[in-house]
Amino acid sequence: MNPFDVKAALLAKHAQHVVMIHFPIALFMASFTFDLLARWRGNRALATAAYHNLMAAAVATLPAVATGLLAWHWQLGGARLKGNLRLHLLLGLSSSGMIWLRYGWRARLQRKPGQRLTAGYLAAQLFAAALITLTGHLGGILSGVEAPPG
Repeated sequence: MNPFDVKAALLAKHAQHVVMIHFPIALFMASFTFDLLARWRGNRALATAAYHNLMAAAVATLPAVATGLLAWHWQLGGARLKGNLRLHLLLGLSSSGMIWLRYGWRARLQRKPGQRLTAGYLAAQLFAAALITLTGHLGGILSGVEAPPG
C-alpha cells in the first residue's frame, strides 16, 4: 500500500481501530499522571484536568471498541477467536470497563467538594494503567508493529 494514499489508509479494514485506540490510552494515562501530580502538589486544577481527561478517555473507548469489533468482523468474517486475538479482545473489553469504572468512581468523588483521592482509588488507577498497557502491548504484537518476545 502506498503510504500517501489517504483513501486506502482510511478505508483499510483494520486501520480505524489502530488509529482510534490511541485516544483512550493517551487520555487515561494523562488523567493518571494528573491525579498523581494533584495528590503530590495538592493542586485542585490538576485534579480537575485529571477528571476531564478521564471523562474523555471513557467516551473515547466507545469508538475504539466498536472499531475493534468491526476489524474482527471485516478481517476474519466474525470467525471464532482464539489465542492472542481472543486475549486481546478480553483485555480490551476489560480495559474499557476499568476506564468506565474509574470514571464513575471519580465522578462521585468530584461531586464532593474537598474530597481527596484515596490510596485505594490510586491503586485501582495503577491496576487499570497496567491492564491498558498489557492490552496495548498485545495489540502491537497482533498488528505487526511489535515483535513478540523471544
